Amino acid sequence: MTVEWYCLTAAALITIEVHALSVIETLHHKHTSSINHFDWQSQLRFYMDKDTDLCIVRQTNTDLTYFYEYLGNNGRLVITPLTDRCYMTLTTALALRRGGNPQGPAGTGKTETVKDLGKAVGQFVLVFNCSDGLDYKSLGRMFSGLAQTGCWSCFDEFNRIEVEVLSVVAQQIQQILSAIQRKATTFIFEQAEIKLVPTCGIFVTMNPGYAGRSELPDNLKVCQYIIISC
Repeated sequence: MTVEWYCLTAAALITIEVHALSVIETLHHKHTSSINHFDWQSQLRFYMDKDTDLCIVRQTNTDLTYFYEYLGNNGRLVITPLTDRCYMTLTTALALRRGGNPQGPAGTGKTETVKDLGKAVGQFVLVFNCSDGLDYKSLGRMFSGLAQTGCWSCFDEFNRIEVEVLSVVAQQIQQILSAIQRKATTFIFEQAEIKLVPTCGIFVTMNPGYAGRSELPDNLKVCQYIIISC
């Protein structure tokens, strides 16, 4: 193993431990003495289930099973209070069988926050850069793959897509989320029956107010939890 490998590992561990230290200081400052206190519940916590021998990731009222996906030896984001709020919103959205929509100016870490949450829970996040040349058929193929593999995807600059296409995409996303809510193992998608792995997650990022950007249709907003990254 190279020196670079050890440096990356050390940097990731230091980042996580510094955040853990700041959390402990906050809990001490606020005199947190119960596991039911919100400042404790709002943290991303890991527990081993003795009955199933699975690692359970908990935050607020959300329980996720750790995915155990090997993502390589890469770094972690510095975790700020805003990062914690984004995590809470995204994990709650997953628990409610919805997607996530971080939005804000360019370069504020919207996509990286989604990717870092994936690293925290051991889930692979596929990032796709959207453009106005996409049609509903190509997006439908991507959604079909996500539903059948169970991985997460982050569609970057989602509002670059034409609003007419977004209207159809909203129906495609709703089909997948409805199938997850029904706890179905297979469902009809784009006139074909496909299997469903319910761990799939659909996240989109947006730069609102920029020239050439579309507003999300109302039926697509229903599918998403809106959070602001600033």
